[in-house]
Amino acid sequence: MSWNTDPEHGLLFRPYEENDRAACLDIFDGNVPRYFDRSERAGFTEDLERSGSRTPYFVLIQHARIIGCGGLVISSDGTRSGLSWGMVDPAHQRRGMGAALLRYRLAYLQTMPLMRAVELSTSQHTQGFYQRFGFAVVDVVRDGFGPGLDRVDMVLHL
Repeated sequence: MSWNTDPEHGLLFRPYEENDRAACLDIFDGNVPRYFDRSERAGFTEDLERSGSRTPYFVLIQHARIIGCGGLVISSDGTRSGLSWGMVDPAHQRRGMGAALLRYRLAYLQTMPLMRAVELSTSQHTQGFYQRFGFAVVDVVRDGFGPGLDRVDMVLHL
C-alpha cells in the first residue's frame, strides 16, 4: 500500500479500504444537514462499495484517525474527472484539511496525461471554497440536493 503525506498538516493520504466504511459514514453523518441531506447517505454508501480504478476514493488520516475522505470519478477516456464525496470531520474543519484533500486529488489527476477538466456538484455552502481554487460555476439548481441545499455545478479546466 502506498502512503502519501502532507507534512504541513501532518496528514497521511491513502486509498479507501472496506474497514474505513464506519469512519467515513460517521464523517458524513457529522456533515448533515449543513453540507449533505440525510437522503444522500444511501448513495454515498453505494459509492463507497464501488470504489475502484475509475472511482478511486481516499481517506485522510491524522494522529492515526480518519478525519476526512474524498474521491474521484474518472471518465473512460481519461480526459475528465468528477470530484466525489469530499468531506472533513466537523471537528477538523476550517483548519486547511479540506484544502489539503482537494490539492491531493487535483495532484493525483495531474499525473494523468490526458486529463483536461475536473467537474463537481456542491452546495451553496462550499461553492466559495472551490472558487478559490479556480472552479467556475456552470449551473445552479435550487434545492437540488434537498430542501435548502442548492446544487451548484462547477468546472476547473486543467
